[in-house]
Amino acid sequence: MAFSQPSLLPDYIEAIFFIMFFKGSPVIIRLQKVTKRYPPDNTVFSDIDLEIERGEFIFLTGPSGIGKTTMLRLLFCAERPTSGEIWIDGVALSSVSNSQIPYLRRKIGMIFQDFRLLSDHTVFDNVALSLEVTGLKREQSRDRVVKVLEGVGLAGKMRQYPFQLSGGEQQRVAIARAVVNRPAIVLADEPTGNLDQERTNEVMMLMEELNARGATVVFATHDDRLYKNTHRRIVKL
Repeated sequence: MAFSQPSLLPDYIEAIFFIMFFKGSPVIIRLQKVTKRYPPDNTVFSDIDLEIERGEFIFLTGPSGIGKTTMLRLLFCAERPTSGEIWIDGVALSSVSNSQIPYLRRKIGMIFQDFRLLSDHTVFDNVALSLEVTGLKREQSRDRVVKVLEGVGLAGKMRQYPFQLSGGEQQRVAIARAVVNRPAIVLADEPTGNLDQERTNEVMMLMEELNARGATVVFATHDDRLYKNTHRRIVKL
């Protein structure tokens, strides 16, 4: 399936996306001796050291169950490490209270493998909710939502519901929802895991374009076909 527009993301992102954020250290994500353990004695990973530079695109790899999703959840503040420290653009996550997490997440877009779309909300509303929770009024967010959905090729699907979409279209809604708030970091958790090759190619094009326009992308996958011929850095858990 080909998109009619020359770019998969709207031009306004190029002018505003990420530029307003982060002009500090080139390292935007840093992990120091990070360990995650679940009781009673299930250690997912231990003593992880990692630095990711601003604007970098990395593949986080390893077999299913190795801890890729857990790692992304730590970066998204959905969980806390058992020990060690994580910094997001210089902010130590151990210093971030639960009430501050929503503000930190404005810098981070999370793309889930299972989409996590609200079945009783339209495509437009699923994306708009990401802006409304930040306090932006619906009339203020409308133009931004429309432009992002146009950018991912869903201009004609805004009033449809998730069950009316293909798997690839649902994933593009999830991507639009993740980037509508103009985050500097995009975390993608196996976003092609349930897609056929054509839809996988579409998602990869979107990820590459997000990165080209300034986003730091952390792409978790166990599918080595996505990265074996790429110049991107590969981090194996």
